[in-house]
Amino acid sequence: MNPRPEERPATDWLMFGLTLAVILIACVPIFGLGPRAEQTITGAYDALTQRFGVLYLWYGFGTLVFLLWLAASRYGRVRLGGEGTAPEFRTPSWLAMMFCAGVGAGLLYWVVIEWGYYIDKPPYGFAPRSPEAIEWAASYGLFHWGPTGWAIQCLPGLAIAYAYYQRRVPYLRLSTGCSALLPEGVTGYRGRAIDFLYMLSIIGGAGTSLGLSTPMISAVFADFAGLERNLALDVAVVVGCIAIFGTSAYLGIERGFKRMADAAMWVALLFLAFVLLAGPTLFIAKMATNGIGLVMQNFLRMNTWTDPVRATGFVENWTVFYWAWWIAYGPFVGLFVTRISRGRRLRDIILGMLSFGTLGAGIFYLVLGNYALHLDLAGIVDVTGLMAKAGEAEAIAAVIGSLPFTKLALAVFTLVAIVLLATTYDSASYTLASVSTRRLEAGRNPARWNRLFWACALGIVPITLMFVEGGIKVVLSATIVVSLPLLAVGVLLAVSLMRMLREDLALRPPPATPTGAP
Repeated sequence: MNPRPEERPATDWLMFGLTLAVILIACVPIFGLGPRAEQTITGAYDALTQRFGVLYLWYGFGTLVFLLWLAASRYGRVRLGGEGTAPEFRTPSWLAMMFCAGVGAGLLYWVVIEWGYYIDKPPYGFAPRSPEAIEWAASYGLFHWGPTGWAIQCLPGLAIAYAYYQRRVPYLRLSTGCSALLPEGVTGYRGRAIDFLYMLSIIGGAGTSLGLSTPMISAVFADFAGLERNLALDVAVVVGCIAIFGTSAYLGIERGFKRMADAAMWVALLFLAFVLLAGPTLFIAKMATNGIGLVMQNFLRMNTWTDPVRATGFVENWTVFYWAWWIAYGPFVGLFVTRISRGRRLRDIILGMLSFGTLGAGIFYLVLGNYALHLDLAGIVDVTGLMAKAGEAEAIAAVIGSLPFTKLALAVFTLVAIVLLATTYDSASYTLASVSTRRLEAGRNPARWNRLFWACALGIVPITLMFVEGGIKVVLSATIVVSLPLLAVGVLLAVSLMRMLREDLALRPPPATPTGAP
C-alpha cells in the first residue's frame, strides 16, 4: 500500500535548487574558461597548500587522536537509537557498505600507480630509485589510505548520527552534526551555510573519484574489447556508470547498494588472491611485510612531517592533498554511514572504519601495488614510462593486461572498478537527496525520483572535465579549494558532538543501587 501523502518525504526545494545551482555554477566557468581553468584553479591550489598545508596535517592527526580517545571513553558505549536497538544490517554487509562508500574506484586508480610518483621523487631526501626510495614508494600509499584518512571521514558520521538518532533531529544533513551549536536550528541561515559547503564538497570529493576513475575504466575496457580509447568511449563509460548507479539509487539501500557492496567485496578479494598467486608471490609478501613495518615505525613522523628544510613539495602534493580529499569526501560518507548505522555503538563505528577501512585499502596496496612495482623493477612493463608518455590510465591498463588470462583479468578489474564507482555515486546521490528533503525521520528514505535525479546530475562534473585541458588536474586541485572551509566545520562537528554527549549523559539517572546494598 502506498504511503499517505503526509508520510511521503517532502522535497526542500530551496536546498534542491541550491544544490543543482552549485553543480552548474562549478561546471560552467570551468568549461567556459578552457585552458585558463587549469591555470586558475591550480594556482589557487599551490597558494593554499603552501599557506595552510600545516593546518591539514594537524587536523588529520588531531582527529585521529580524538576518535581513539572517544572510542576508549565511556562515550564510546553509546548506542545509536538507544539501548536495545538492533542493528539494521548484518556486520559484514555494514562493513562492506562503509568501505565501498569510503573508497570508491579512486582506490583502484591510485593503488596501481601511486608508487610510480614516489620512486623518482621520494620523500626524506633519498636518491631516486635507490633501495630506500623503492621501499618508501611501496609504503607511503598505505599511510595515505590508513587510519588518519579514515578518521577524517569518520568524524562527520559520528556527529551527524548522534544528533539524528539520539537528539531526533529530523534532517539528514551535514548541519545536523553541528545542531548543538546552531541556536536557530538546522534550517536557519547558519545551518544552510554549512549545507552549502557540503554541496561544494560533493563536487571536490566525489567529482575527484569519478574524474580519476572514468579514464581508467575506459582504458582497461578498450584493451579488453580491442578498441581505441577516445572521447566518445570516455563519455560512453560515464553514461554506462550513471545507468548502473542510477538503477541502484532507484532500488534503494537494501536492494541496490547493499547487494552491490557485498558483491564488490567478494569479487575484489578473489581478484587480489589471483594477482597474489599468479604474480611474484614471494616479492609481494616481502614488500608487503616491509611496508607495514615502515609505516608502523614511522607513523608519528609521517603524520607530522612538513619537509621544512628541503621544501620539495612532497607533503603539499601528496599528504596535504589526500587529507583535503578526505575532508571534502568525508561529509557525504558521514551522511551515508549515519543512514546504515542505527543500532551501532559509537565505538563500533570508529573501530570499524579505522580498522576495516585501513585493512581493506591496505590489502589492495600490498598486493596490486607491489605487483605493479615488480613489473617496473623487473623491466616487464615500463609502468613509470607509460605514466609519463601515454598517461596514468594506459599504465594501469598495461599492468592489468600483463596478468595471465588477460581478457578475464581485464574484465574482472573493469567490473570491480565500475561497482566501486557505482557504490560511491549511489551513496553520493542518496545524501544529496537527503539534503534536499525537508524532513527525513530515522528509517525513512528520500523519494526515489530525488535519488535518481542526483545520480544523473552528478555525471555533469566528469563529462565537463573531459572537454577541459588538464581536466583531472583541475579537479584534483579543486579538492583543496573546496575543502579549506570544511576544516572549520570539522572542528564544529567535534565540539558539537562532545557538547551533546556531555549534556545527554549528565541527564541520565545514576545506576540503581541493588536491593540490600549498603
